[in-house]
Amino acid sequence: MVDKPKQKPSRPHFSSGPCPKPNTWNVGVLSDAFVGRSHRSKQGCQRIQSALSLTRKLLQLPDDYLLAIVPGSDTGAFELAMWSLLGQRGVDVLAFDSFGKDWLTDITEFLKLDDVVRYEAAYGELPELTQLDGKHDIVFVWNGTTSGVKIPNGDWIADDREGLTICDATSAVFAMQLPWTKLDVITYSWQKVLGGEAAHGMLVLSPRAVERLESYQPPWPIPKLFRITKGEKINLELFKGATINTPSMLCVEDYLYSLNWVQSEGGLQGLISRTQTNFDEIKNWVKDSDAVDFLAKELALCSPTSVCLRITHPYFVKQSDDMQRDLCKKLSQLLEDESVAYDINGYRNAPAGLRIWCGPTVEVDDIKALIPWLEWAIKSVIK
Repeated sequence: MVDKPKQKPSRPHFSSGPCPKPNTWNVGVLSDAFVGRSHRSKQGCQRIQSALSLTRKLLQLPDDYLLAIVPGSDTGAFELAMWSLLGQRGVDVLAFDSFGKDWLTDITEFLKLDDVVRYEAAYGELPELTQLDGKHDIVFVWNGTTSGVKIPNGDWIADDREGLTICDATSAVFAMQLPWTKLDVITYSWQKVLGGEAAHGMLVLSPRAVERLESYQPPWPIPKLFRITKGEKINLELFKGATINTPSMLCVEDYLYSLNWVQSEGGLQGLISRTQTNFDEIKNWVKDSDAVDFLAKELALCSPTSVCLRITHPYFVKQSDDMQRDLCKKLSQLLEDESVAYDINGYRNAPAGLRIWCGPTVEVDDIKALIPWLEWAIKSVIK
């Protein structure tokens, strides 16, 4: 019998989505939410405008980029971008995690585009980025939330590209430095990184993306929830506080709280630093451990937010895939039963393993307290 560690994390919330809220959050912060009134009223629009302007300031977006709140979380924002922008030219698709594979499926099976080049990689790996064609549109995720692999930089994106770069940046925005001018469309959601409430997506458009929207009409119908043009022009009202459909003003208030928390923690750089500090604790543990390793094949590609681990203990490695998954479920359940860590089993389509959120809303002391419990759980389920 393995002795249990004595100290537990103060907050056992290590889910990769929805992510934990800042530790200063409580339900009382929503007491002044603008509820029971129209979001299109003067005051309602002002609350949404405040969220947009503070987001722009904190992320240091270029002045000529547009920013809007759209329906359907990051998925809705990214689907909107694909259905509205693709089809004018060939498309290169990076698929190295579950969501990248989902976007590839949408492009080939639902939009039914023919001129598509697939750049696929196994979980833990990244395709060779220099192969991509700057004449094509490029569709990709920045951070592989389900694979623990991130895009390391934007050096591979040409400044004189002809196509658009369409980037699903959820799990990266507010935790990693993004090269905005290399990206033409960026999407993310409130529930990733900041721990906001779900169902609302954020859409960022470069001038090049706006030019595409105003000069190209896709051959398929655009659902109302995806329409961001009026006539042949971008509907600028959507980027000034109007929304396509009714947002939850409770969620808007919650997002505003998170944004103000970002300011209190030193802005974007403060959150990047918090994330790196958390990741470093896991990195140092992995370095000294003979039972775990990163799913990512190269340390430089490791996501510092959704940290994916594989178990390397000889007993575990010798088991079948099904048995490995069962062991990981047991391990995760042990930690949940002890109120030590919630929702850390690996993603359902990824190789068996663990996934630990290390974004900026997690406290480093909780990561430190978690590690001995991870060692305890591994020893408890492995014979």
